[in-house]
Amino acid sequence: MPGGHTGGAYGAVRAAFDVDKLNTYIKAHVPSVIPPVVVKQFKFGQSNPTYFLTDDRQKRFVLRKKPAGQLLSSTAHQVEREFRVLNALHNYNKRPTTSPSEIVPVPIPYTLCEDSSVIGTPFYIMEYLDGRIFTCPKMLDAPPEVRRECWLSAVRALAALACVNPSDIGLSRLASSTDYFPRQIKSLTRVSEAQARAIDVDTGNPIGEIPHYAELVSWYKNNLPDEKKTGQRIVHGDYKMDNLIFHPTENRVIGILDWELCTLGSPLADFANFTQPWSIDPRDVPEDLAKEQFVFLTAFKNESQNIPVTLEDLEQEYCSLTCQAYPIKEMGFVRSWMLFRSAVISQGIAARFARRQASSEQASIHIRLFPAMGHLAKVLMEEQEYSNNRKSKL
Repeated sequence: MPGGHTGGAYGAVRAAFDVDKLNTYIKAHVPSVIPPVVVKQFKFGQSNPTYFLTDDRQKRFVLRKKPAGQLLSSTAHQVEREFRVLNALHNYNKRPTTSPSEIVPVPIPYTLCEDSSVIGTPFYIMEYLDGRIFTCPKMLDAPPEVRRECWLSAVRALAALACVNPSDIGLSRLASSTDYFPRQIKSLTRVSEAQARAIDVDTGNPIGEIPHYAELVSWYKNNLPDEKKTGQRIVHGDYKMDNLIFHPTENRVIGILDWELCTLGSPLADFANFTQPWSIDPRDVPEDLAKEQFVFLTAFKNESQNIPVTLEDLEQEYCSLTCQAYPIKEMGFVRSWMLFRSAVISQGIAARFARRQASSEQASIHIRLFPAMGHLAKVLMEEQEYSNNRKSKL
């Protein structure tokens, strides 16, 4: 189907490892896989190298591993963490007491290997899910009813995740038990301030702060939502349309992928990230960036044409399934914060590009993108302030 691709594109192995050692390990430890395996590598979207395995019976699997070499961050690329979460959710799904509507769709995890002597880094093997991945949130080549049903199914899958108590499935120690947004503010402001000092090797100038940085950070610190209302839940960390696999013919999610950023915290962060296109008004996107049709800046806000579903329908469905009042009053804060978070992520890519350390061909666009994301966060902050002031006068 145009607008989506089946399963995920893969090709020749770029980051090679010793396949014979992998086959030896599989034979000893992974009865679900029959060696020898043929190895290909997925092409798109993973900071953790991800491989397509076909075993001797032509059954297909996925292997995810840490990148080779010295890692810059001790908290990134945690495949052990990914496996732990997938395994906990899979075991939860298998419980007789878990109803079909409560199932969190994830691939079956088969094994975690923490022995780096096998293929050079820790890795895990999981089920390969054959289905559709929509790489553009607009899904313009899909019929209107398909677009709507897929977006609503994605909200139902997210709501199922938001209803799982981490303590009930052995994940209470996955992350700190303190409030999520203060943790995020503390860590990301520290990161952003370091990134702002990155010097461009050609110009000799620092890339600079996110626009309105001090004002935004001060506002976030002084307008924190009450996280006791939702309690601590599993936060996927990058819940969006192209991290979901849909059934080949039915408009329902069969797998949530890429759990690398998962933590414990407010489930509203995932909902805001998923519905980010409705946080962005196309009139607020700089013309040069709009022309490039960057997926990161997909803008549905105040639009009526070519929208897969209304934000109101998505939020009402989410509220109904998570037993929350509609509308969710904290979403103004959360939507602005998530745009600021996106600005920090984009600023990081810009900083690596300034040092000529970024490998992506699109890295240079982030020099222009992170300031735009900062402006968009400010727009939502001002809208929330206006709403708060109106309410206080009533």
